[in-house]
Amino acid sequence: MSRLHPAVLIVLAAALALTGCATASAPTPSPTIDVAAPVTVDNCGVTVTFDTAPERVVTIKSSTTELLLALGVGDRIVGTAFQDGPVPAEWADAAASIPSISDFVPNEEAVLQLSPDLVFGGWESNFASDGVGERAELESLGVNTYVAPSACRSIQPPKLTWDDVFGDISEVASIFRVDASALVADQQARVDALLADKSGQGRTALWYSSGDDTPYVGAGLGAPELVLETLGLTNIAADVDATWAPLNWEVVVDADPDVIVLVDATWNTAKDKIVMLEANPATQNLSAVKAGRYLIVPFAATEAGVRSVEATESLRDQLAVIDGS
Repeated sequence: MSRLHPAVLIVLAAALALTGCATASAPTPSPTIDVAAPVTVDNCGVTVTFDTAPERVVTIKSSTTELLLALGVGDRIVGTAFQDGPVPAEWADAAASIPSISDFVPNEEAVLQLSPDLVFGGWESNFASDGVGERAELESLGVNTYVAPSACRSIQPPKLTWDDVFGDISEVASIFRVDASALVADQQARVDALLADKSGQGRTALWYSSGDDTPYVGAGLGAPELVLETLGLTNIAADVDATWAPLNWEVVVDADPDVIVLVDATWNTAKDKIVMLEANPATQNLSAVKAGRYLIVPFAATEAGVRSVEATESLRDQLAVIDGS
């Protein structure tokens, strides 16, 4: 088995320490919000009207759960499913009493047993006959549905921007009739600091999510591209017109990225990826592999959402560790 480069051990420790350390304070309801007025949104091409703020919500995927916790409405979550990892420490107490109904996408029956007035999905594919149910069917049963806007796939998404991320946060806040201005202002200030720093300027990067024979990578439209651009890193898959995409190892070898971002998931850990990269004849001579220039991001922070800024800050700090090693 390959031994991890000393710099990798330092970065792994830094990533672990930074995981879930978001610092934004939760916004509070604003007296200027008209809680009685209906809120209508166009969500992935589906018009959804919220006559009142949701009170019983089922969240699917970590990004949706964490956004509601950050908005201070975690007490309205009656069940979670398909969570990608533990919530950040600052929200742990609020999340402790929320039941998990499934480790994967639950079926419609399990969801309806909770009598929700909203199912908030992190992926559009969550809403299917073999998942929680089709959106039109749930609506006919009096259950509103909402997909994290940046995860819409029925409509080709544009290239993600920080305005999109903050707009998504604000839209969800409007649905729940709470004020997200403090949260957004805090995150915008942190993004401004990251953009002024651009600590990765002049270097290339691979965002490696999963896959052995063919890597599945962060491509040119979604959160990985946004994070890398903010750091000044050039994504070797930036010209792929997708959020996530397969990329041949031959392309990676030809590009020889300066750093490799490894997605750390319980089912495919960063350490497992490092062992594979160092043992695979096709990748073991990559400059980043030989020097141990790895950056680690937890899977739960890879989707566009309230943890995107924290993920970017964590990668910046890990770059500083690499540069200082």
